[in-house]
Amino acid sequence: MDTQNHRALYLITGASGYVGGRLVRELLNEKKKVRIFVRNAKKIRGQSWANDVEIIEGNANNSQDLDRALDGVHTAYYLLHSINVSTDFGDIESAMARGFALASERAKIQQIVYLGGIANDENRSRHLTSRMNTGTQLASTTIPVLELRAGIIIGSGSASFEMLRHLTHRLPIMTTPKWVSNRTQPIAIRDVLYYLCSAANLAKPENRICDIGGPEVVTYAEMMQRFAHISGLRKRIIIQVPVLTPKLSSLWIGFVTPVPISLARPLVESLISEVVADPAKSAKEIIPVPSDGLLTVSQAIHLALTRTAENSVDTRWSDAAFPMAPWQKAQSDPDWAGELTLKDHREFLTDIPVKYLWEQIEGIGGDRGWFGSGWLWYLRGLIDRMMGGVGIRRGRRDPHRLRVGDSLDFWRVEAHEPEKHLRLYAEMILPGKAWLEFNLSEVDGKTLLSQDALFEPRGLGGQIYWYLVSPFHLFIFPTMGRNIVKAARKSMLP
Repeated sequence: MDTQNHRALYLITGASGYVGGRLVRELLNEKKKVRIFVRNAKKIRGQSWANDVEIIEGNANNSQDLDRALDGVHTAYYLLHSINVSTDFGDIESAMARGFALASERAKIQQIVYLGGIANDENRSRHLTSRMNTGTQLASTTIPVLELRAGIIIGSGSASFEMLRHLTHRLPIMTTPKWVSNRTQPIAIRDVLYYLCSAANLAKPENRICDIGGPEVVTYAEMMQRFAHISGLRKRIIIQVPVLTPKLSSLWIGFVTPVPISLARPLVESLISEVVADPAKSAKEIIPVPSDGLLTVSQAIHLALTRTAENSVDTRWSDAAFPMAPWQKAQSDPDWAGELTLKDHREFLTDIPVKYLWEQIEGIGGDRGWFGSGWLWYLRGLIDRMMGGVGIRRGRRDPHRLRVGDSLDFWRVEAHEPEKHLRLYAEMILPGKAWLEFNLSEVDGKTLLSQDALFEPRGLGGQIYWYLVSPFHLFIFPTMGRNIVKAARKSMLP
């Protein structure tokens, strides 16, 4: 291993995502100097490591932003993808990777490390084909590229694990497509991070493709049965049917699990191909297997369930941003793009101390729900999922604490000041841009809870939408505020 790299600068792209967020922490634990490149720095401000890294904010499609991000970098981790952005995600990913490769060459960095997907089937999915093409574009210049190709990643909070967990939990009897019998070689997120971190300590730059997988080859059906056994559930009855196409399968998964259809489809398409590591592409020559070995499928599932039960999930699949409808204003749009702000404002004056009210506000959503009108929230989430949105079942990372950037059902935490202010940004499909805000302040020795639902409509359609749903606001928002106060008062009792 190269001790000269100890204080070299390592760039991580996709640091607000599932793998990237965890890789930052692992490299910092190894005393590495880390820079991250993100579109929106606000999303990572709540991370425990946010003050320990250099943050470059920019767009991966902008050459000047890339030049700033790559300046002085030794090794760059490429963890970007666009599978949720467009039906043309393959072209978008290739162009983005080519731009990154050229910028890396201009900056004269030493190494690119790319996490791709195992693809050893001629009938591979669009998603896996795009992952391969991304690797090809990254390797199109003189900069050495180490491409680590993984299959299904099992870890607390990963999309693959959440899909497996919810399918197994909710369906004791299930009809499934034939792909559940295809062979796959899962790998634990712990071991993926081991390989990525080891790439930072290579003796010399490497230009090769390496498949990384766990020690077992199983079918998806076997994984579901193992999950059921470890979770204390009865053996699942699995009936295979030939009529479930990838599109139908993704719709079915989107209905049963929190994983939205836009993400479920590329995951399903990947499972249609056999995903098994090629021994000829082993990483052993440059990165030895961990001294305690790679985790088995059962060990990886058990560890993921333990982390979930302990509420120690650092990153989740939902940490990455999801696309909005084409008419929905993006967070980066100029202020004038919305022009009009519509508001539902409620105030509740109480003698309950701020501390107890804040505990209820910060615990909102997830299993606790939204303090009343549960069927209306469920209905709105169901409509959102039918339209291709994330729905209300993403839940929350921690049942008691929030941080900026956390996903919270179909919201995302945009601002968080303990015992003062919480602002949630809506990621549901909307003809505009929406927030839900809570503010706490002291007035004449009492506590004032201010609750605001804000909406910036996109054109006439957005305004019509607001007035159509306004009658429901008469049930939802007054009830929410009153129940927050009631729950806070109840929490004060011994």
